[in-house]
Amino acid sequence: MSPKQHRGEVTADLLLDAALRVYAASGEQGLTVGAVTRESGVSLGSLYHHFGSLDGLRAALAQRWLGRLLDAMVTALRGAGTARSGIDALVRSYLAFVREHRDAALLLHSSAADRQSFAQGKELRDAQEARLSPFASWMSTHIESGEVAALPPALVESLVLGPVVAVARRWLSGIDDVDLDEAARVLPERIWRSVSAAPR
Repeated sequence: MSPKQHRGEVTADLLLDAALRVYAASGEQGLTVGAVTRESGVSLGSLYHHFGSLDGLRAALAQRWLGRLLDAMVTALRGAGTARSGIDALVRSYLAFVREHRDAALLLHSSAADRQSFAQGKELRDAQEARLSPFASWMSTHIESGEVAALPPALVESLVLGPVVAVARRWLSGIDDVDLDEAARVLPERIWRSVSAAPR
């Protein structure tokens, strides 16, 4: 990597880090070009050079943290020998990520992220395909082995991640009736029952 490329990456990282701090402090409405350039110390021209627009910066920030979440989940799956232990690892890694990176999790579970997902679902999915393929491959292997019910992979993914996302959203919203430690203990078994091929 050339010194110029390295400087460009450092500048982009400064902007992304600043954008998350601004989002955490001021919410979606406070995430403005002016707020990010003030927080980062990076010029307006550099922001537009690297991201094209505020929407481009927001999209890059969401992609950065979604990638990190998916990487954490795939890493957790690698240590799992069975489908059941894999589900346990996925649930725990997701909830641990939400707890450890609350600001980024708020961004990923925000209404703006939902709007972007609805508007650009296929493009976002394609962009994350390399990170999602180990998860899809893991699921297919356990469906073929007969551990996981022979359902379309998208339905299995929804059954596994849907409850976890719902709990994360509830916890992030500040509702006091959700305990992430309890969820990490209870959800894996409940989710396993919903996707297991074995009779209950």
